[in-house]
Amino acid sequence: MRVIATAGHVDHGKSTLIRLLTGMEPDRWAEERRRGLTIDLGFAWTTLPGGPIAFVDVPGHERFTTNMLAGVGPVPAAMLVVAADEGWMPQSAEHLAALDGLGVRHGLLVVTRADLADPGPALAEARGHLAATSLHGVRAVAVSGRTGEGLDGLRAALDEVARALPEPDPAADVRLWVDRSFTVRGAGTVVTGTLGAGTVSVGDELELGGRRVPVRGLQSLGEPVERVGGVARVAVNLRGVERDQVGRGDALLTPGAWPAVRELDVRLSAPEVPARLVLHVGSAAVPAHVRPLGAGTARLVLARPLPLRAGDRGLLRDPGLHRIAAGVLVLDVRPPALDRRGAARLRGLDLTGDVAASHLRHRGLVTVRELRALGFDDAGVPVGEWRADPDHWAGLVRRAPEVVAAWRAEQPLAAGVPAEVLARRLDVPAELVAAVVDQAGLRLVDGRVPTAAALPAPVERAVAAVEADLARSPFAAPDANRLAGLGLGPRELAAAVRVGRLVRVADGVVLAPDAPRRAAAVLADLPAPFTAGQAKAALGTTRRVALPLLELLDSLGLTRRLPDDTRVVR
Repeated sequence: MRVIATAGHVDHGKSTLIRLLTGMEPDRWAEERRRGLTIDLGFAWTTLPGGPIAFVDVPGHERFTTNMLAGVGPVPAAMLVVAADEGWMPQSAEHLAALDGLGVRHGLLVVTRADLADPGPALAEARGHLAATSLHGVRAVAVSGRTGEGLDGLRAALDEVARALPEPDPAADVRLWVDRSFTVRGAGTVVTGTLGAGTVSVGDELELGGRRVPVRGLQSLGEPVERVGGVARVAVNLRGVERDQVGRGDALLTPGAWPAVRELDVRLSAPEVPARLVLHVGSAAVPAHVRPLGAGTARLVLARPLPLRAGDRGLLRDPGLHRIAAGVLVLDVRPPALDRRGAARLRGLDLTGDVAASHLRHRGLVTVRELRALGFDDAGVPVGEWRADPDHWAGLVRRAPEVVAAWRAEQPLAAGVPAEVLARRLDVPAELVAAVVDQAGLRLVDGRVPTAAALPAPVERAVAAVEADLARSPFAAPDANRLAGLGLGPRELAAAVRVGRLVRVADGVVLAPDAPRRAAAVLADLPAPFTAGQAKAALGTTRRVALPLLELLDSLGLTRRLPDDTRVVR
């Protein structure tokens, strides 16, 4: 399906054209039909050779401009209608300014009432106005609603416009701007809108105002459907939502996919705008404070949050002067604070370049998912599911060895720097520590970055004393008093074992690193099999040392324990 907004000053002529094209009445209210004046949004559809096409008929009178903007905001193409007997009107200019500000490039110029006046002058005048806008060069058609002349050409031109529209992404995150809400007896609350991309299915859960709501039913082009993809006009029956809880300007969203934005940086299509305006995006209209940043950019502060991304387009309108002040291109929906002197000017310069790169510079690290949610393309240094600013990443890699060295100085007996400590001191997510360590030429072993194999001087002297004792009696492990006298507690002994100076036999029992091999050589001279007591005597040690030493020899495969608790040397 393709959706086209029908804009222009001649309300009666627009509605007549839609009726002739679709056989449907777009004016929903009796007052509209009585006055021949479109007041609110109207909807109709038909099928062309290229497929179905839906129309959103927007009001032309200046009193209903807010309604008009709610209709054209989410729509990718427009049919701009000018009357041959009236020519270009002030509201034609406002509608064109809105379409141009939104960057609408696909469309059709239709000169109606061709039976009442020569369409040539109106066509030439309108082309002149379109020449400097996003709709320059669009095809033009002259028609008469009364006689039907030119309608076949109009259908062909509409079909051509519809075929030229870019294909939407069916897997895109859903953002359905609500343009109408009402209650259906027995069904509950129903909302309608133009689905620009993505897919909605019955049974889905969508986000509305920060809470999840189930999709109870769907309609498109007046028919129930189980699934609908953009671009399409769609009616959504919501479960558990009261009529007064949703209205025009709200949006149904893929849960967790859209940031709620109160501050955003934008590019403006006008060099200067007033400080207080109304931002129109999708079907929403929200008061906004405008702070210029320079170079055609500004910071907007909204009266309420909206689901926005970089790349979105909107309009700033001055309701007092009844004019479009500027078109808006959203550049960054998570902008940095402007809390230093000159920050606004520097931010304006930032926004003239690669905004995604600028965003990464300010944030350092951002997940791929968040980049997508903010509307940015892939950027920066890829690190798994994260993206890093190149300078920030280089700084992390450079600082990692410094953090390790500082930890070593603070904790000389520690087994190494725990990954969580490194993450905290580098201020990176824990899942990125391994990548930083690898890039820095370090190693991550059992959740730690090993530190240098050296002992503090006091520990070094104490271990040397133990080594001297063991050189005289290899299997006479120093007792608790000797260790305490040397200042060797559990942490000091663990450090000595870690650097290879001692081997742990049991808690508080340490020997020289070659003790297992030497013990096996002594035991090999005993008659096999031998008992623990025989081993103790042969080794010249105590039961405190002999029993755990034999278990160590078993675990190392140097001896084998038999069912009767005797052993043999392998």
